[in-house]
Amino acid sequence: MDDKAPRSDHGGAPGIRMRIGCRLKYRLTQPTPLIAMLNVHYSRFGDLERADYLVTSPSVPLESYRDGFGNWCTRMVAPAGDFALSTDGIFRDCGLPDPVAPDATQAAVQDLPFETLVYLLGSRYCDTDLLSEEAWRLFENTPTGWARVQAICDFVHSAVSFDYMEASATRTASETLAGRKGVCRDFAHLAIALCRCMNIPARYCTGYLSEFGEPEPHAPDDFAAWMEVWLDGRWWVFDPRNNSRRMGRILIARGRDAADVPLTQTFGPSTLTQFDVWTWDARHDPAETVPVSRN
Repeated sequence: MDDKAPRSDHGGAPGIRMRIGCRLKYRLTQPTPLIAMLNVHYSRFGDLERADYLVTSPSVPLESYRDGFGNWCTRMVAPAGDFALSTDGIFRDCGLPDPVAPDATQAAVQDLPFETLVYLLGSRYCDTDLLSEEAWRLFENTPTGWARVQAICDFVHSAVSFDYMEASATRTASETLAGRKGVCRDFAHLAIALCRCMNIPARYCTGYLSEFGEPEPHAPDDFAAWMEVWLDGRWWVFDPRNNSRRMGRILIARGRDAADVPLTQTFGPSTLTQFDVWTWDARHDPAETVPVSRN
């Protein structure tokens, strides 16, 4: 199985050059172990014109490894006081929107590759046991394959209201359906859970999502969450939050749900004091300095 992040070939598209990066600042009361998952996924590393190396301030020893899902992780011990992590790179994207395959078919469970089966199971935020009956009530009569996944995305997109002020670190898919509000991770968790209930392998993705090709005014840059589903022998991108095919989507990490891919995980008391993300047009950007904070 080719496990590369789903993407389009260039196909003659002019491509886009993007400045990508982030800056997170913490205030820590004691030396604190920390794991960061902030670098572009290995499947897109070849598209980096300038690598998005992780830099800390103050500088500390870094140790990197791949987790069980193949994501690139960096661990460190952050000192007490103010501590910052940042990345800044140049990325070349094909400039085409997420690919579409309306005829993509759904495989029977017994015919699925064994490595996709974990993405049929319930997980921390995708509580399929509580959603199975409702999923079948809603989608049993929809066509299988691509059309069924799109029906699920249409439902989640219309049923849930997006609100940054409603972010919650503990909200599950069933709670999102009950409360009908959330942020992009909640849209993704609900759509993933409904797909799994319908025997479609689905996994959680986090990364950059640019505003290239989108009408202004643009929202402030942020990390995004979407999902990949297994149809016709490969993974395909679906985005229930935006419910549209977008360009400039750059994968950082994937897993069963957000519990597998926290951008940072601190093992002790910590306060996030600043958070900036950028996905800028870099066609005329010398990229010699880190962008100035919006704060």
